[in-house]
Amino acid sequence: MSQVDATQENRRNPYPFTTLFNFRDVGGYATRDGRIVRWRRLYRSDSPHRLTGADAQAFAALGVRTVVDLRRPYEVTRDGRVPEFDGLAYRHIHPEHREWAESRYDGATDLARYLADRYRDLAETGARGLAGAVGVIAEPAAAPVVVHCVAGKDRTGLVCALTLAALGVADDDIVADYALTDEGMARYLASTIAGPDTNPLGVPLPCPPEAMALFLAELRHRHGSVEEYLMTGGLTADQLTGLRDHLLG
Repeated sequence: MSQVDATQENRRNPYPFTTLFNFRDVGGYATRDGRIVRWRRLYRSDSPHRLTGADAQAFAALGVRTVVDLRRPYEVTRDGRVPEFDGLAYRHIHPEHREWAESRYDGATDLARYLADRYRDLAETGARGLAGAVGVIAEPAAAPVVVHCVAGKDRTGLVCALTLAALGVADDDIVADYALTDEGMARYLASTIAGPDTNPLGVPLPCPPEAMALFLAELRHRHGSVEEYLMTGGLTADQLTGLRDHLLG
């Protein structure tokens, strides 16, 4: 088994949560210069507002210091936020973007093309928010960080993809990380069949790997590089250096 294969196997639901379905560590990926993204510094997740009981204890045991919530304000009001834990900082960073209901997937368009277009729109209108989220991840004192939206798929997927790209992780690995969300959604659907869920995620669209590959390629075509894009959103060169110093080993 290759290092990448082993890394992917290690992140296939290794955490004993019953109320989080798409929670995983973003560590373990190799960069082009031979370094490795450190484990237990950055996690991605669906919304942690359901955490109670044993799940809340397991979450607290991870020692998370910062939760970055990418949801729209009305989504936070509707569902609530992560419970309060000792020493936990909550950061609500909403990347501005139009509602997906304004351009619903009609089934006739190629799904990867549709998603890449939605991600492009989000990246253009939400550059400051996406860069702000990466800026929080770059702060050593903020770690471990959990980044989430509703399903942990689209907004969370973009923040994690941009972070990994800025660290020098190959696109193939970034795309593979994005595609793992399909397994999280399968766990979610299985739980809703097994019992009631008072705060459903809904059923997000699948995560075709080509969607993230298209997004990254086209973002570079428009902006030159992921780093240049993040800097248009307000991330500084010092923060990019700090991100690498902090997350790479």
